[in-house]
Amino acid sequence: MDGTVLVADDDRTIRTVLTQALTRAGCRVHATSSLTTLMRWIAEGRGDVVISDVMMPDGNGLEMLPKIQEERPGMPVIVISAQNTIMTAIKANEAGAYDYLPKPFDLPDLMKRTARALDASGTKAPRSEKTEAAQDELPLVGKTPVMQALYTLMARVMNTDIPVLLTGESGTGKTAISRTIHDFSDRRTLPFVTVTALDLRDIEGPTRVLARVKGGTLLIEEIADFDLQAQARLVRMMDAPGEHVPRFIATSLVDLASRLENGALRQELYYRLDGATLNVPALRERVDDIDLLATHFLSKSEGSGVITRKLSTDASKLIHNYSWPGNVRQLENAMRRLGLSARSDEIVRSEVEMVLGNQPDLDPILTGGTSTEKLSASVERHLRRYFDLHGGSLPPSGVYTRILREFEQPLIEISLEATGGNQAKCADLLGINRNTLRKKITDLDIRVTRRRKLM
Repeated sequence: MDGTVLVADDDRTIRTVLTQALTRAGCRVHATSSLTTLMRWIAEGRGDVVISDVMMPDGNGLEMLPKIQEERPGMPVIVISAQNTIMTAIKANEAGAYDYLPKPFDLPDLMKRTARALDASGTKAPRSEKTEAAQDELPLVGKTPVMQALYTLMARVMNTDIPVLLTGESGTGKTAISRTIHDFSDRRTLPFVTVTALDLRDIEGPTRVLARVKGGTLLIEEIADFDLQAQARLVRMMDAPGEHVPRFIATSLVDLASRLENGALRQELYYRLDGATLNVPALRERVDDIDLLATHFLSKSEGSGVITRKLSTDASKLIHNYSWPGNVRQLENAMRRLGLSARSDEIVRSEVEMVLGNQPDLDPILTGGTSTEKLSASVERHLRRYFDLHGGSLPPSGVYTRILREFEQPLIEISLEATGGNQAKCADLLGINRNTLRKKITDLDIRVTRRRKLM
């Protein structure tokens, strides 16, 4: 990397680590714990990229973004924040941030994003949209990396007109995400309308639907349930000219690529909807959010006149280890029942067992058997989409090496993280020779540290 990076963070450890990492990568670095100093540097013309925390002793980093853009139009600013909610991601995007990472962040990932920001320095136009929606009640809850990635994607597509396709299992919150995209977008004052196959049962269906949505957001729930005739009407509706064209969002439980192959889904509809695909994680993919969600849903019950409840240690452990096949919806319903039926302020394990007894059998998360199968199905879906993106042409030669690299790098990085950067333990975990691991680390340019996560 080549360029000057301005780092603003009140945590001395983070300033030190970023300064060392960026300097080793070839950058010049100026680090400060003060927004006032940062703004003085920017006014003096220093720096090509800014990395800034949000909550600083002398102000809010997000509030400085418009001033930075005014002083240095197009200067990329990477925002890092411990306030890792959907609102932070939305605010960062709307304030014109080049990128946003939640704390604790992954250092190699931040380095890659900084390199891209240096390449793009001076090319990103500032944003001016402002969110006025109420923020008292967060529409989505979760602090795991998969949710943070989802927040970032949502913020990026929020104020665009590009169609969005939400995929994920039942109960993961696809409808809530659709609603959030609408409520925080520049269409939030317009209607949010859900369309089903029944709404398009006759030739006048599209006209009625467009009259209801009035240029707002149109949610097409479970697109795979629409028959070919209804799909054709959807295509005509999406192509219909007019002054008030709605924003289209579709959801799907199933793999649409397979429906496309067997002729159950029209190709022209698939490519119209697949503008931006957001994969909503199942609860078993965000296990560390379960306790947070359980507490959130119990607190919502308190708002309905129910006394304050909390989970005992044993009850919390049981909830954490349950497989939750119904995902977030099932967890919410269970917490509401416990909030109403628990005999005391502390919910005990036996009460949780009673509530879950009428639901699918208890089963620890990530038990063996189907995990490999699900991984292979996921890989197949991404590979098919990769080939589909090239239309009628073949991808460039070297697919085998590129795909293996895409899979191998995150596998090694996650394994190193899990073993605290101990290469001997990592090699044993992966079942490969230590020298082989070292060569792959070098070839894949993986940075190894004993503590990869920063607080």
